[in-house]
Amino acid sequence: MRIQKSELADTQAFSSFFLDYIHQKESLKPFYAQFPDIQNFKTQIENKSKSFPQHTRNTLADVLLEQYKGLTISKHTQKNLESLKNQNTFTITTGHQLNIFTGPLYFVYKIVTVINACKQLKKKYPDYNFVPVYWMASEDHDYEEIKSFRVSGKKYVWETNQTGAVGRFNPKSIETLFDQIPGDISVFKNAYSKNKTLSGAVRHYVNELFAEEGLVVVDADHPKLKQTLAPVIKADILENIPAGLVNQTNQQLAKEGYHPQVNARDINFFYLKDSLRARIEKRGEIFHVLDSHLSFSREEIVSRIESNPEEFSPNVILRPLYQEMILPNLAYIGGPAELVYWLELKKVFDHFEQPFPILVPRNFALVIDAPTDRKMKKTGIDLKLFFAQKNFIFNHWVLQNTSQELTISKEMEQVNTLFNNLQAKATSIDPTLSQFVGAQAKHTANALNRIEQKMLRAEKRRHTDKLNQIEAVKDTLFPNGGLQERTDNLLNFFPADAQFIQHLLTHFDPFDFRFHTLIYE
Repeated sequence: MRIQKSELADTQAFSSFFLDYIHQKESLKPFYAQFPDIQNFKTQIENKSKSFPQHTRNTLADVLLEQYKGLTISKHTQKNLESLKNQNTFTITTGHQLNIFTGPLYFVYKIVTVINACKQLKKKYPDYNFVPVYWMASEDHDYEEIKSFRVSGKKYVWETNQTGAVGRFNPKSIETLFDQIPGDISVFKNAYSKNKTLSGAVRHYVNELFAEEGLVVVDADHPKLKQTLAPVIKADILENIPAGLVNQTNQQLAKEGYHPQVNARDINFFYLKDSLRARIEKRGEIFHVLDSHLSFSREEIVSRIESNPEEFSPNVILRPLYQEMILPNLAYIGGPAELVYWLELKKVFDHFEQPFPILVPRNFALVIDAPTDRKMKKTGIDLKLFFAQKNFIFNHWVLQNTSQELTISKEMEQVNTLFNNLQAKATSIDPTLSQFVGAQAKHTANALNRIEQKMLRAEKRRHTDKLNQIEAVKDTLFPNGGLQERTDNLLNFFPADAQFIQHLLTHFDPFDFRFHTLIYE
């Protein structure tokens, strides 16, 4: 396997907002603390050490040991779980939804990036321990987003009528998909068959896939962990403090020309109990739980927060703060949309006196199998061009490989000169003729462009076979016209190559913010 790296901007797949962050644009620097350079982690370690109490470490370690009970884990994972109580241990975290069968490939890329970041940090700072963490979005009610995945062009869907936080779903009905999916899926069969909750199943298969890498899986849907969040719950529900801070930041971002990724609500917590996860909304002096008959007075909701904080679930605005409050965390590794919305949150972290984590882009990648690589070489087209739209690729290839003169730039230049002369002559006779001549010039230019397009289409028809080959490669590498990592699943590669994840671990560089293309020889 060989690797080829491309600048992210050359892929045409990332927003200017995200690219400006990667390029350290001056106008974005007020919205984060440290840029993701490995040299900056020393300062981050010092800041986190001062703010993370020992009792929080102890609670975290106890909860995780409880969650891992009954699961066979590696010595490395066991060591990492136990080391979380030590003051020289820190985490590097990524988070993701509980997509069935891992969902899109970038879920795996996130975890590989976290693991490799910890390895590099250990080399740089040997006196500290760095634990890779996968934070499960177990409290989300995003069933529609997690219920399907795609293998070899076919979509597989889990149908269930369960509601509420997806981590609490019973995964047994996923078994109906087992006989439909090609290849060896024993890792997933064991996970879904042996666990009573989706969270348990995801922890099971993630642990098995990354057994020797020391990865720790966190399910924050736990009463003891939520105790830490109680002051934030009150500040949000009773005083709407986070909403005001995020709105201020979004106004500042808008002035710099950026469109905020998410917007804060007055109340950024859901009420979470049994199979219900619903927004809380204040009407008058009463707090209503939407889609239910529940409502609370101010005194009642304060009482619930103090006695049962586990019944309150943060939304996308406050989940990051919750994460940083219960983990000795230095950095969050995420995709472009995630990191952009994290940039809206620094004022919230400052208000609650929590260090803002270093925001590290996950590795972005394309995997090319050997047959596709051979087909791509036959097209004679460079990988960079395949990131463009199909029609652009077709036009480029035809223009490079035709014996005909298909462009009319010379003719257009001659016509422009002719009409410029005509416009000057007509204007000298009657100034009102200038607009008329200009309109005729535009009409003629449009006609010439149509002629050029028809000539190009005619030439394309002469190369149908070659363009079909190009299209086949494009569709394989960019399913549905988008990046492979956002559509295809681990099972496209893992059953055929048991070392697939190891290849990623070998070739990905967590601090190299370029697009990684892995090519099978």
